[in-house]
Amino acid sequence: MASKSAAGGKTATATAAAKPPLAADRIRKTAREMFYRDGIRAVGVDAIVNQAGVTKPSLYRSFSSKDELAATYLRDYDAEFWGRFNAACDAHPGDPRAGLRAYLSGLGVRAVQNGYRGCGLTNAAVEYPEDGHPARVVAVEHKVELRRRLAAMAAEMGAPDPQALGDGLLLLIEGAFVSSQLFHEGGPAGRVAEMADTLIAAHLQR
Repeated sequence: MASKSAAGGKTATATAAAKPPLAADRIRKTAREMFYRDGIRAVGVDAIVNQAGVTKPSLYRSFSSKDELAATYLRDYDAEFWGRFNAACDAHPGDPRAGLRAYLSGLGVRAVQNGYRGCGLTNAAVEYPEDGHPARVVAVEHKVELRRRLAAMAAEMGAPDPQALGDGLLLLIEGAFVSSQLFHEGGPAGRVAEMADTLIAAHLQR
């Protein structure tokens, strides 16, 4: 009897795995790819539903507007960012400098690859300068938290002026995001971890 139950469980699992993604999931995945590659304003709702293979009413059942879909994309992007950032830091417990360097080393590799378009949150803040726009709100909240985290890490490193070091690191990171879209392979973004080390060392020696 137990073996039949186990077999039934495996069949149910296989059936669930074989089900196609829900329309909302396909829309989110498609919007993630298109918004990041082409920019949010440049991508229309019709293009998203055509690429996702869904109907326009199904999009509006899941998202009240394109602006809300854009905000959802950016919340997903925010989660991806912190997933990478936290994984790098968690690999070096008690050593914020090593954790930050691990994250920046990965960024330096990604930033010189074809198809890399910088930070989706930074890009959205440039696209939407108006305060209160749902996309800008998500982007600004993310950058405020990144600034806070970097200053806290600088304090853990023993920097005499942790806010100044944190701000310097933020400027380096944002510079890597933007310059990567100009220079690609061989560009300065590939040296972001090295530059951060130099900046940290200069602050710690004060």
